[in-house]
Amino acid sequence: MNILFIGDIVGKPGRRGVAQWLPQIREEFSVDFTVANAENAAGGLGATPEILHSLKEAGVQAFTLGNHTWRKKALVAALDAMDEIVRPANYPSGVPGKGAAVLTLEDGRKVALLNLLGRVFMEPFACPFATADALLGPLRDETPLVLVDIHAEATSEKIALGWHLDGRCTAVVGTHTHVQTADERVLPQGTAYITDLGMCGPRDSVIGTERSLVIEKFITGMPRKFEVARGPAQFNAALITADDQTGRATGIERIQRSEEQQ
Repeated sequence: MNILFIGDIVGKPGRRGVAQWLPQIREEFSVDFTVANAENAAGGLGATPEILHSLKEAGVQAFTLGNHTWRKKALVAALDAMDEIVRPANYPSGVPGKGAAVLTLEDGRKVALLNLLGRVFMEPFACPFATADALLGPLRDETPLVLVDIHAEATSEKIALGWHLDGRCTAVVGTHTHVQTADERVLPQGTAYITDLGMCGPRDSVIGTERSLVIEKFITGMPRKFEVARGPAQFNAALITADDQTGRATGIERIQRSEEQQ
């Protein structure tokens, strides 16, 4: 199976990049399943059902979220009814939505998604390692193909989780920091890994934000209202190939596109 996992989609530029490049990438790499982190898809903070619908029309089949899950009231109200979306599983029990899901493709094959939130330099929710340990078994009972999105700040936490889960899932991919890392590999027990998928969003920015506002805040220390940057878009993702009988990854390849290249 060929799985495309798209990095954090940031605002209109990110959605434009997905609409522009996803159809041709799906065809070029014979993609069977496409998933994206969409927690920044609406103006850089959160997502809405309408925006997720437009991304589905562009070819995204499932979505993970992150620390901005609750930013848009419309999405919070709709989460329980949206089977193709997972929010971090280590949020407290009883909150809307689900942290893991098993999706059935048109050809009958099943893919499981598990979304986790890191704790280092972020809000201290339940342990993502223990949460994964508790949920992976039931997911693997339904399908050997299990994808884990660790939405975290610290590279060490992501790398540690990758090693912790090696051989127990198809892939562990990092999101949240918006800068694609060059450490993609298949770990020894068959789990594809990358510390951060990167970002679909404005290329000439500071992780998606208008750079002058960020620079000014760093220099002055004064609060600033951040805005999604304008200009050329970029598209970051990873293509994961896996044996759909065993769930073991056989390869992982970074994908980068930029409007400057057109």
